[in-house]
Amino acid sequence: MLLSPGIGYVARSGGVYVSSLTDRMTRRELLKAGALVGMSSLLSLPTRAAEAHRELITRPVPATGERLPVIGLGTNNYSVTGAAELAARREVLDQMWRLGGTVIDTAPAYGRSEEVIGELLEELGHRERYFLATKATAPNDDVAAAEAMIETSFRRLRTNKIDLLQVHSLTGLDALIPVLQELKAAKRIRYLGATTSSDAQHAAMADAMRKYQLDFVQLNYSIDDREAAAELLPLAQERGTAVLVNLPFGGRRGSNLFARVRGKQVPEWAREFGATTWAQFFLKYVISHPAVTCAIPGTTKLSHLKDNQAAGRGALPDAAMRKRMEAFWDELS
Repeated sequence: MLLSPGIGYVARSGGVYVSSLTDRMTRRELLKAGALVGMSSLLSLPTRAAEAHRELITRPVPATGERLPVIGLGTNNYSVTGAAELAARREVLDQMWRLGGTVIDTAPAYGRSEEVIGELLEELGHRERYFLATKATAPNDDVAAAEAMIETSFRRLRTNKIDLLQVHSLTGLDALIPVLQELKAAKRIRYLGATTSSDAQHAAMADAMRKYQLDFVQLNYSIDDREAAAELLPLAQERGTAVLVNLPFGGRRGSNLFARVRGKQVPEWAREFGATTWAQFFLKYVISHPAVTCAIPGTTKLSHLKDNQAAGRGALPDAAMRKRMEAFWDELS
């Protein structure tokens, strides 16, 4: 037996980790249950066990122990003005918490993203349901400009507290860290961190992680881009740093994973860890790394949201299954 990421203790079976209500009951407890509620309850145990396999997976933030669902939301494509586009994003923000997700990541660099999120969450009354993360930069170490950017983020997001404020792409890191530390001490932000979405910055990120006690880092990582697993993910575990994963589907700076599997079926063995779509296959690979706290795929459609959030429930591939997934991926033409 070993601990599952947020779903109680689990048994290892067939290369995956699964939780089971019956695993948690002794023979005596089963007999007692039968005596109390009759044979019909015993017959319902398989159903209840199946439900347990779909339980929401959460991971702790090492700095505090606060638990976050493992699938969140990236919002680089939330800078919109059209009524139909706004309505689609409103639907995502209205439904995500109902499906289990809470982490929303944005940035001033994403155009109107912060503004759209702030307006929609206020309209929906959902601000307190979500963990809001945004970013700031200090180009040329201009602290005054960075502070103005941060105040604008508070205003655009329509909130007096930001859950996580990150130095975007490490820009002005040394100048910004004292600012973030002051904001955290004043309880205007809850956590501080730094981000990268480029393998070329991984060495600089490792230096930053060793130099500063960061609550979070945000890294690019996917089944097709495993560079972060060489040093940064183990370092995050060593330093007690939470990890958000961007680009779990590849894309802007890497390969588009969906393009590579177009016309191909998800392997049958992926059902062993509950993946029935390619999105779930890709996301379950990412979140099954023990250092990963939450993946933040970009999502603008409700159908995609439901698919992505389903990856954050139930079984996850274990180390042996992850190697099988990697070998399968590497052999794809």
